[in-house]
Amino acid sequence: VTELIRDARHSMWKHVCGFSHCVRAQQPANGKKGSLLRIRRRESSSMAWWNPLALIRDALTGQRVRENDLRHLVSNLPYEGLGKKKQPNRYLPGNAIKTTKYTLLLFLPLNLFEQFHRLANIYFVGLAILNFVPVVNAFEPEVALIPICVILSLTALKDAWEDFRRYQLDKKLNSMPCFIYSRKDKQFGERRWKDVQVGDFVKVLSNEIVPADLLLLHTSDRKGMCHIETSNLDGETNLKERKVVPGICEPNFEPESFNSVVVCERPNNNLNHFKCYVEKPNTEKVGAGIESLLLRGCTVRNTDHAIGFVVYAGHETKSMLNNNGPRYKRSKLERKLNVDVIFCVILLLAMCLVGALGHFFWRQALPGVPPYLVPDSNGHVVSPSLSSFYMFFSMIILLQVLIPISLYVSIELVKIGQIFFITHDIDLYDEETDSRIQCKALNITEDLGQIEYIFSDKTGTLTENKMVFRRCSVMGTEYPHKENGKSYKRITEEGRPTDSLPGNHVNSANSLSHIAVSNFSKVIDRTNSSAQETEVIPDRKLLRRVSVAESTSISSQKMDPHFDFFLALAICNTVVVSMGTAQRRRVSVLFTVIKAGSLRNIFAPKRDRTFSDTSFKEDDRFNPFPQVDDSGVFPSHSQRDESSGLCYEAESPDEAALVYAAKAYGFILLSRTPDSVTVRMPSGRVLVFEVLDILTFDSNRKRMSVLVRHPITKECVLYTKGADYSIMELLGAPGNQKNVVADTQYHLDCYAKEGLRTLCFTKKVHGEEYEQKRACFVAKAAIDGREQLIMDTAVQLETKLTLLGATGIEDRLQESVPDTILTLREAGIKVWVLTGDKPETAVNIGYACRLLEDEDLVINMSCKNKVRSHLTSNISLVIDGRTLAMLLSKDLQGRFVELAKRCRSVLCCRVTPLQKSGVVKLIREKLRVMTLAVGDGANDVNMIQAADIGIGISGQEGMQAVMASDFAISRFKHLKKLLLVHGHWCYTRLANMIIYFFYKNLANVNLLFWYQFYCGFTATTMLDYWLLIFFNLFYTSAPPIMFGIMDKDVSAEVLLGVPELYRTGQGAGEYSFCTFWVSMLDAFYQSLICFFIPYLVYQDLDVDVFTFGMPLNAVSLITILLHLSIEIKAWTVVHWIIMLGSFAVSLILTLLYTSCVTCNSYWTLQNQLTDPIFYLICIITTVVALLPRYTFHVMRNSINPSPIVQGRHLDRLDTSTKEAWIKEWRGYRGGGEVKRSKLSTPPSPSTPRTPTSPDFLGNEITLNCLNWGCPNPFDRIRTF
Repeated sequence: VTELIRDARHSMWKHVCGFSHCVRAQQPANGKKGSLLRIRRRESSSMAWWNPLALIRDALTGQRVRENDLRHLVSNLPYEGLGKKKQPNRYLPGNAIKTTKYTLLLFLPLNLFEQFHRLANIYFVGLAILNFVPVVNAFEPEVALIPICVILSLTALKDAWEDFRRYQLDKKLNSMPCFIYSRKDKQFGERRWKDVQVGDFVKVLSNEIVPADLLLLHTSDRKGMCHIETSNLDGETNLKERKVVPGICEPNFEPESFNSVVVCERPNNNLNHFKCYVEKPNTEKVGAGIESLLLRGCTVRNTDHAIGFVVYAGHETKSMLNNNGPRYKRSKLERKLNVDVIFCVILLLAMCLVGALGHFFWRQALPGVPPYLVPDSNGHVVSPSLSSFYMFFSMIILLQVLIPISLYVSIELVKIGQIFFITHDIDLYDEETDSRIQCKALNITEDLGQIEYIFSDKTGTLTENKMVFRRCSVMGTEYPHKENGKSYKRITEEGRPTDSLPGNHVNSANSLSHIAVSNFSKVIDRTNSSAQETEVIPDRKLLRRVSVAESTSISSQKMDPHFDFFLALAICNTVVVSMGTAQRRRVSVLFTVIKAGSLRNIFAPKRDRTFSDTSFKEDDRFNPFPQVDDSGVFPSHSQRDESSGLCYEAESPDEAALVYAAKAYGFILLSRTPDSVTVRMPSGRVLVFEVLDILTFDSNRKRMSVLVRHPITKECVLYTKGADYSIMELLGAPGNQKNVVADTQYHLDCYAKEGLRTLCFTKKVHGEEYEQKRACFVAKAAIDGREQLIMDTAVQLETKLTLLGATGIEDRLQESVPDTILTLREAGIKVWVLTGDKPETAVNIGYACRLLEDEDLVINMSCKNKVRSHLTSNISLVIDGRTLAMLLSKDLQGRFVELAKRCRSVLCCRVTPLQKSGVVKLIREKLRVMTLAVGDGANDVNMIQAADIGIGISGQEGMQAVMASDFAISRFKHLKKLLLVHGHWCYTRLANMIIYFFYKNLANVNLLFWYQFYCGFTATTMLDYWLLIFFNLFYTSAPPIMFGIMDKDVSAEVLLGVPELYRTGQGAGEYSFCTFWVSMLDAFYQSLICFFIPYLVYQDLDVDVFTFGMPLNAVSLITILLHLSIEIKAWTVVHWIIMLGSFAVSLILTLLYTSCVTCNSYWTLQNQLTDPIFYLICIITTVVALLPRYTFHVMRNSINPSPIVQGRHLDRLDTSTKEAWIKEWRGYRGGGEVKRSKLSTPPSPSTPRTPTSPDFLGNEITLNCLNWGCPNPFDRIRTF
């Protein structure tokens, strides 16, 4: 309804402006001014601004157009200069954005409306208003408004500041320049982003940001290719290719000649998918997808200019639809806090009910009408029952402080301080990436201290995600690259990396060896790259075989499998090739839109742009293409060395490692365009492969394919790579490949046991390539069911494949991962690893990172159908994805949870992103535990968002996980200190502060409650109203905030050395039902002492009520501050300043206030300070009030000390003794040096072996129990 009204107002305003413009129109050339005005009025009369039905009809039409599943867009150029009503795309929003929540005129009402969503604010405002009612008021009405007005004003100022920042950023973005084509000017003219409309043609120059979502129609590249950087959207800095929609525009593109209709889907927030087709005037449809869409916020690279058609603008662009602002999560402590607030409300109502009943019985006991009861205008006195009813509300106003109004503001301030200390911890800074921790969720810091389950990804989270080419198997023959992955420093120090090449002394491969060595040297000399990924030393035997294969393939026109294997490595990928002569120029334009809750940006450090180690930066000019003859082969005599300056930018480190492996063997990827791939052979010849189609990788197929025309054989060849289980089932009839498949499968199993990532490569020659290509174009042109059609096309192509070989790539563990996992497990946290790798690879990594131990009983579960099994052993569990899908079914969820919670660790393999989130949700909901998910890639986003706390690692797979997380770290090892130290501190500090807040308010309010027993329950006070306000506003506000920010129960060194201390925060933790009510009872006791000792002293003395109340206020303040001093665990200078400063401020302000002649308690404190009884009361009352708590602490810490107390005792030891004790204790618990599992070396193909058995045996659950003490976990396996 709001949107319809806004559209109606917008339409009405446009019509009013249009009508006024018509009236002021100049006289046309023929002089018929009146006729022109009549025409204009007649045009606008169909929808006059005073016609509400016409406005509503127009708004409904616009709403219907925007909600259609398909949009038909045409060019705006033929309608340029016409009115708004004439524009074909007028119902679609413009490109101007507005992220502010308020306007200058409506700020106050809207902000108050938003703040009143908090029930606490409504409660206190209601009490303030109730205090204006004469029959129930307990304070001066104006004075009662001060606390809530202060709270609302501070919150409003914070919101106004944040909204003003959003306004400034909106203005900056909307005013950015861009080039829009004008039919009147016959050229692209400079305009502003806010002027862009759907249907415009926009020109984007190199290194400029795309202003809207553009369908790419033309680029300066003759191949129609454009490179973009999407770091503003997903954090990925590697370049991505975009290509123009084929067959739409001529080489010399003229926007005015574009007369096609663009049909696209309704806007959505999926950055990786886009459905669209362009319908030509002859009704021919040309499909387009995400590969032809330039997203708003991307930066054009390596292209002089690109021209696009605006399909989405403003808030409908994909980047804006993804910018939902911060996600709000309620912490576990906050949920407990809300329950305790309800208890306080019940307690308040009970106390008010006691006061109302007491007033009733007091009035009933009076012999007559007391003189101070003033009758009404009719001379009647209020009856006792009605008076007690009024007194109930007066008591609520009097005791309202029992509900802590300042608690919520104090909690926010404490969390800001905690975030500050977390983000500025030097131990959480990563020097390699120059980045520190980012805290993106301000309100769940305390949950870090209560985690019970951690769900972690493997690749890039536990491992470096820096791939090293280790082994390969070609046509059943295994080639170990034993020298690969050695230290880059050692190689450079030796100065002769070629010495280790086993093929240097083989005459038959001399030329090829020199080429490979040269390529290797060029690769490792690249300082901008990761030395691990580029360090590929060729195998001597394989070098010789490749040399023979190339000569045979060229002479016989028949491709050798070894030749095809390395061609597949070089071209079956999405690696972008560019020249690396200079760095990219950066655009210093802030694009990130600040949404609500951006106060965290004060302490969230600016995210340092971390470039992927698989990415290299290049100049603005793309590598020029050399001339090619008709055969697609470069003339050898015109060959020049262009590979020395090549830069490879891969979307994943796997692809980069494979391309560098091919380059080390002489198969150098020179360039890539949408229509061709250029590769240099080891002999120096350059081949240009025509790309017919690319079937990109997806999570369902688990493979990718590229269909090319071979320049030598002229055949259409399909090269496919993917996971072994998805490739093996697509192979053709065994025939003579039976042994090759068996040998390769055996090698794959050996690679997996060694912890390597495996890929299979295949080839298939197609005869009817054009029919297949045509079917693919038809599939892409479709809107409905496009994914299924593309899948069907891929299935038709990817069948009866011929196996070429397999590769094994090592992904090394990150630093300190085993120690981190061991420490987390000792802290009582169960660690689960959810990965898409093979079970053998995952188990090997599990042993390496100490998720699994050699003495563990490891159960490997795999099944084909649902089976119920009752297992009660305390074991480690390994589950594959197929089994997990069955265990997540409703009838098996309960049994799976019962089994999983008895396991020390769980390892899930071959799982999908959806299964990851399903496991997290299942454990969190069924066991009601605090969960944490950590990952680094886009496939971990669902898991991160499903957990109570999501942590993203800024690794090699972009920033999607970081952008969706609550906290972002750069290394897995940082998780240890983040949880064990900062998590523990944040939780204990905040929990103790909240308990202290409830105690403080109840102890102070009860003084007023006890006084009611001696004033007839008339809701009067023994203190001045202003002193009551000062007590909470100035005297006792700073100490609890300081306590929540800076208190340390145990030092960081002890928390890291004794991780068992973390268990104190799990479950109920410090803030439990028992601790809350014990503090409340203590508050009742202390208030009784603070009231009745002064009462007994002054009982027979002639003093006024304020003279009696002043000692009560002083004793209460001293007792509350000393109570906090008992709770403080670590005193610092700041603690002393705050504590003594609060007492000094209270003394000075009270003296100043009581010096005013107009106040009720004039000169009261001055007189008290000269009376020795006042000092005696303060000393005796404070000692008696705090004696039980102090005695309890002494007895508990002496007789039965808690683990935290023992940790504090350890802190008091000298450094050497403490370190020796921790070291001895770590040795006792087995936390010494991390031992790696001994892994067998994969045997050579000549080693006798038996074919591996299938993973799924019949319809039974297979439990592979790895024996205790087995040095190699795969040596002996018992099957139950």
